[in-house]
Amino acid sequence: MTPRRGTGPDAPTFTERARRQQLIDATVDLISTRGYPATSLSAIAERAGVSKAAVLYHFSSKDNLTRAALEQVMAQFREYVDACLARADGPRAAIVAYVRAMIGYQQAHRRQVRVITEMLLDDDGGTRLKTPGSHDTHGRWQHLAELLTAGQQAGVLREFDVQTVALAIGGAIDGVIAHWLAHPELDLDAAAGELEEFTLNAIGRRA
Repeated sequence: MTPRRGTGPDAPTFTERARRQQLIDATVDLISTRGYPATSLSAIAERAGVSKAAVLYHFSSKDNLTRAALEQVMAQFREYVDACLARADGPRAAIVAYVRAMIGYQQAHRRQVRVITEMLLDDDGGTRLKTPGSHDTHGRWQHLAELLTAGQQAGVLREFDVQTVALAIGGAIDGVIAHWLAHPELDLDAAAGELEEFTLNAIGRRA
């Protein structure tokens, strides 16, 4: 019996897709517990219960495998935020939902957050992006900027430069999460409330 393939003759079989997912899951586990530098192909192979050659068959290098793991984490992150935004009633509520979702996902998915910080942030405590000016990685600030623009167009927000404000709000969220990762005793629910108030004060129309 031939293993089932996806669309197209060159698409991976069901078994191949399952193996790739197993390797990505093992990579997420290792990066989140050992850090990126200590996550070698040999360690991933051992965690997944396969040979290093099998890892290289599916992913030709550590960079390709870890990039696939990061892409999966970010895709899941986006799906969570999008689902929260879909339930928001109006532009202002959407911005609040965005802030809450950004905190809520990371609070509930600490392993995935470690993957993001290990792969995107410098090794100086997780506070600076490896590529300065790349806060818009994976379209982050653009997404928020679109929400802010919609609020301005609806007349519920004051006039401001949406890119600057989107970067400021995103930076505030990242700063709180970075502190929480280092100090898990931080009341993240209370911090989310403060970030919501901070955001509304920054974007609201002024008398």
